[in-house]
Amino acid sequence: MDSSNGEVQHQWMEDVKSGGAVPFLEPENCSNGWATPPGDTFMVRGPEYLATKVKIPGGEYLLKPLGFDWMKSPAKICEVLNNKSHRVRKAIDDEVSHGNQPFVWAFNLQLPSKDNYSAIFYFVSLEPVPEGSLMDHFLKGDEAFRKSRLKLIANIVRGPWIVRTAVGEQAICILGRALSCKYTQGSNFIEIDVDVGSSIVANAIVHLAFGYVQTLTVDLAFLIEGQTESELPERLLGAVRFSELNPGSASVYKVPSEEQQESAPFLPARLWQGFSNMLHNPGNSREPSSTSQSTNGSLHKEDADENSKGSLHKEDVDDNTTGISLKEDGYESATGSFDKEDTEENSNGSLHNGDADKKN
Repeated sequence: MDSSNGEVQHQWMEDVKSGGAVPFLEPENCSNGWATPPGDTFMVRGPEYLATKVKIPGGEYLLKPLGFDWMKSPAKICEVLNNKSHRVRKAIDDEVSHGNQPFVWAFNLQLPSKDNYSAIFYFVSLEPVPEGSLMDHFLKGDEAFRKSRLKLIANIVRGPWIVRTAVGEQAICILGRALSCKYTQGSNFIEIDVDVGSSIVANAIVHLAFGYVQTLTVDLAFLIEGQTESELPERLLGAVRFSELNPGSASVYKVPSEEQQESAPFLPARLWQGFSNMLHNPGNSREPSSTSQSTNGSLHKEDADENSKGSLHKEDVDDNTTGISLKEDGYESATGSFDKEDTEENSNGSLHNGDADKKN
């Protein structure tokens, strides 16, 4: 295809954008729709973050927005890009048949509900992933790397006070430290299925938010955390804004038969245990989270450990701008340029060094 004819070349992307159950709209007016918010609305680690803890606006995205699916099903929705009859997978295969090599990233948030809702966000790269980049390391990395790096930033743009208070002004979550997740990777895609209901606390937050979903405007950004100087500044993979979603507008996803599914490797991981306990016990700064198990059944120290004196653990508790404690494993509140997860003092005034902390 002639690369000089960009409109024709990328028409498939526009078709995917508009092909879901809710329309693709402008970010300023996307009621019961989705949009791409400005990258600068998210704060990420800057080039000197390790020394200064200063964050900077997110800037341009590494990936292009491709689509959004708002779906429900009698069974939990997973591995949609392994389904050859799914609209996004068909679009990928059609592009490949024309000699193109797009690479699609899909983030499937499986919401805890009797109707098995899923919000699936698709982004695409039209160029090869740079060798040695964080994206390259993530695609080739093992389970431990993926668990420690995939980050979600959530902004409540508009919504009732109770939801804004529960989530915080800008909530940041290292997904691999909390929720159950499955990675499915093919030659032209990677899909991350995130089971939000696998965390008792996240489950409670989502149930609260779902009751107000038709009044909420939410921005979600995905990125791979930079942990060394050479990996900074952080870059956003992509982001989606969805606004005032109507549960009744969700399309019904038909779970494919085994014949329609293709086999692809995936890496299971524990994901995202972290939001606030303030829903159940707002007077206390911390409520012990339920213990989680690794794949071999052993308890994770960061999930089961509890300070017997009630002092606040740095990696577990953080304050948002309203002063309400909202942090547990893998979750932080970002109030702007300062990332408290790395420097915050506990209630005894001593620094707590994350998962490597040793009690006296």
